[in-house]
Amino acid sequence: MFLKIISLENLFEAWNEFSREKRKKLDVQEFGRHLEENIFALRDDLLSGKYQHESYFRFHIFDPKHRIIHKATVRDRLVHRAAYRVLYPHFDHSFIFDSYSCRIGKGTHAAVRRLEDFTRRVSKNFRHPCWVLKFDIRKFFDSVDHEILLQILRGKILCGRTFSLLENIVKSHGDLRGGVTNW
Repeated sequence: MFLKIISLENLFEAWNEFSREKRKKLDVQEFGRHLEENIFALRDDLLSGKYQHESYFRFHIFDPKHRIIHKATVRDRLVHRAAYRVLYPHFDHSFIFDSYSCRIGKGTHAAVRRLEDFTRRVSKNFRHPCWVLKFDIRKFFDSVDHEILLQILRGKILCGRTFSLLENIVKSHGDLRGGVTNW
């Protein structure tokens, strides 16, 4: 599994998927300027065990409410995407049907269509009132217990090197509690 994640074919495909909507971003352009060199160096670091997830860049957005965003480097996001590409088929079947984030054939539009379907059914074709609860779990990702997450992953990921890579990624989020590098 690990060798599949770090294969050159997977890394280049991950790059194509990752960079598709981000080509105008300066950090993506800089990485892409020396793409082959960067991907080969990344693969070498992954293969040799030298890869270490870097700190996150912290910034604020207002869309419409204030949010603090922590963005990984392009190099690290490429690793995330490469791992996602290989691990997705192993995890997708374990999610409930109505989980829409980061899933093939799902997403925001599918979630809205599903909500409309439920609304139509519950309201008996819009003839009766129906209530919908919209909510957001504040700082959800910040509140995930890393040890519990790693225990779950340990039970599902039998390849030691793949688990170590995921552990590296999960524990990198801990950097947020101790301070974030603004680069």
